Amino acid sequence: MTTPTLNPLLLLAIPLAPLVGAAIAGLFGTKFFGNLIGRAAAHTATILGVAIACVLSFMVLNDVLAGARFNETIYTWMQLGELSLEVGFLVDPLTAMMMVVVTFVSLMVHIYTIGYMAEDEGYSRFFAYISLFTFSMLMLVMSNNFLQLFFGWEAVGLVSYLLIGFWYTRPTAIFANMKAFLVNRVGDFGFILGIGLLLAYSGSMSYDGVFAQKDVLVQQVLPGTDWNLLTVACICLFIGAMGKSAQFPLHVWLPDSMEGPTPISALIHAATMVTAGIFMVSRMSPLFELTDTALSFVLIIGSITALFMGFLGIVQNDIKRVVAYSTLSQLGYMTVALGVSAYPIAVFHLMTHAFFKALLFLGAGSVIMGMHHDQDMRNMGGLWKYMPITWLTSLLGSLALIGTPFFSGFYSKDSIIEAVAESHIYGSGFAHFAVMAGVFITAFYSFRMYFLVFHGKERFGQAHDDHGHDAHDDHHDDHHHGLAPGQKPHESPWVVTLPLVLLAIPSVIVGYFTIGPMLFGDFFGNAIFVDVVKHHSMKELAEAFHGPVAMAAHSLHSPVLYLALGGVVTAAVFYLWLPQIPAFFARVLAPVKAILDNKYYLDDFNQAVFAKGARVLGTSLWKGADQGLIDGLVVNGSTRVVAWFSATVRQVQSGYIYHYAFAMILGLIGLIGWILYTHLGSIK
Repeated sequence: MTTPTLNPLLLLAIPLAPLVGAAIAGLFGTKFFGNLIGRAAAHTATILGVAIACVLSFMVLNDVLAGARFNETIYTWMQLGELSLEVGFLVDPLTAMMMVVVTFVSLMVHIYTIGYMAEDEGYSRFFAYISLFTFSMLMLVMSNNFLQLFFGWEAVGLVSYLLIGFWYTRPTAIFANMKAFLVNRVGDFGFILGIGLLLAYSGSMSYDGVFAQKDVLVQQVLPGTDWNLLTVACICLFIGAMGKSAQFPLHVWLPDSMEGPTPISALIHAATMVTAGIFMVSRMSPLFELTDTALSFVLIIGSITALFMGFLGIVQNDIKRVVAYSTLSQLGYMTVALGVSAYPIAVFHLMTHAFFKALLFLGAGSVIMGMHHDQDMRNMGGLWKYMPITWLTSLLGSLALIGTPFFSGFYSKDSIIEAVAESHIYGSGFAHFAVMAGVFITAFYSFRMYFLVFHGKERFGQAHDDHGHDAHDDHHDDHHHGLAPGQKPHESPWVVTLPLVLLAIPSVIVGYFTIGPMLFGDFFGNAIFVDVVKHHSMKELAEAFHGPVAMAAHSLHSPVLYLALGGVVTAAVFYLWLPQIPAFFARVLAPVKAILDNKYYLDDFNQAVFAKGARVLGTSLWKGADQGLIDGLVVNGSTRVVAWFSATVRQVQSGYIYHYAFAMILGLIGLIGWILYTHLGSIK
């Protein structure tokens, strides 16, 4: 049987199809060109573009599974001496899997948006943005060089800025998108430093060119220090991932990104942008495997994120923010897996998480629609009777998130916990505690949300229900939020519920069918490198794996399952049967709750130190350098010197003849004196 080949034109069509759709909707479907095509044509063009990309991605994955590979230059942009700056594609199992996840989730979000954004004035503009977002992410994951990787990296950041601030008349949205943009610039500064170091010492921008010199790079030190060059480069690259994948302390932008419409929350948090950092570190596994210091750094940052972001999910009352902090915590789990060299497990969890997290976000959006844009869970309850499809799919997503046996999240999440337990890298002890504690915390806040929204007393449609809507999902300030007295929730239209059903299916089954080949088979091949001698977690897990059924059965003897079950039962007791208990804890632990409500005061710290510090520095530079040095000394000072000199010289030109005669006599005396002086000197 011959190995299939990948057509470069077909590969090029995958990112270009969403780009063309974005151009059609953005140019001809908006006020920019007078809305020439209308809403239906705009969403048709973008959905068709993403659908084409999705179908082609599945075809590529099928060919890749049959052995096809592609690593070639598509276009040479610039040649600088021996350095070539190119657009090229690297398509291997890691890339093909990411392409399928990105395009499938994006397609679901596009279809869902028809119903969710139906009444919004920026309908076509939103479709253009999300298609452009899909194009940017595809360019990132398909790249075979650091230049194109950086292009995709910055492009997803730029489009996320546009999407988070989509409702640009709301000050909170503008603050949120600026916050996301600035925090990501901090991470991207580290990212570009890492790329620059690798370029400076390898002379190449291609992955293969850098990887080929990894043994040389690991022997070098950073000039002027005794720091290992590769360690510094990898940490710098990971700082970029900390920004994009929202790791502590660069996570602060992600909860505020909820100011954007719900569909983009699903796209940012599930399949694009936040997963870019996880993908990048996995792609750079040949480099990270050579530096345990960088891996420990990754591990500790991921552990802090997994544990402490989960705590914040417990105190949230906005339904979207609960899911957002869940994303932060699960990204921490993925990062922990990277830190113990379990890259395949990190990517596996990335895939399963993409499906059930997109499902949870879109389910939250469906609830918001049914509640007339009220996002406060304290105003909900008993919705399962009115929104059966949303209820059932949200339940399946929550079960997948907490790691229920046989659900997708179980296989990826339990694998991370087992990998950490088998690791002996520095920081693995704290990491194991963090991921184990995170199991209970995740189950507790997930089912707190589920019970408050879908079960218990109906708290909607009551005039006294006013908990505030500080993060509501509608940009019209005069819009009525929440159900009026006597109103009942309603199920969402089919364009909303269909994506929920289609996402629920992989949320339940994809882990069961893919864990064997992806983690313990040869699915990734050479796409991911693990040094099994130094880092043996994957090897230990492979020896203990006896199939997905046996793994689920083994969980009955594992504390992980009972921690998750304990979280669910505790949430039921607290929020269904004895609501006075959480109220009691809120009073007794008021200082702790204050810390959680204020998100560990990190926003206040950033505002006081960095934002105000930047303003003080800017004011100092403005007054000192700009006004004092440039305007005061250089510009105005030179003007004053010229004016003084001109005024002084002007006195010589008085217009009186006797002044000129006197000047001539003085000049003549001086000339005679000079001649006599020189003459007498020559006689001597």
